[in-house]
Amino acid sequence: MAIAPHVDLPRFMGDWYVHGYTPTALDRNAFNPVESYALNPDGTIATTYRFNQAAFDGPEKVYHPKAKVVDQISNAEWRMRFFGVITFPYLIVYVSDDYRETIVAHPNRELAWIMTRSPVIDEARYLELRSQLVARNFDLSTLVRAQHQPAASQSE
Repeated sequence: MAIAPHVDLPRFMGDWYVHGYTPTALDRNAFNPVESYALNPDGTIATTYRFNQAAFDGPEKVYHPKAKVVDQISNAEWRMRFFGVITFPYLIVYVSDDYRETIVAHPNRELAWIMTRSPVIDEARYLELRSQLVARNFDLSTLVRAQHQPAASQSE
């Protein structure tokens, strides 16, 4: 599968709002999902995946997988380690030039995540990003649109 030709790791670090995702056992019915990355001194990537379960005011779930970059040329192929034992391929198949949008996927073409730096995404742009997965022959039958609480409600 084609991956992003190069990912500037320092620019990729920070918060990414998940807009489209394939639910797993860990994140079914996720509201306000945000994935955050921080580069560790040893080159690994500390990851925090945070969301509210089943509703905007649902209980907060937080996971801390650790990533290791396995393709040192592109920096676009990672392995995520969950709970210290489960390793999961993580491919950055697209990142915009301004590092405002990204698509992450699994090589089985069944799992994917569409993310941006903003909790809001224009519907037309979301569909354009989704079409990149279609062009890569992904099974999007289970891809769901994540919901983010409007900014005004978040500050209340």
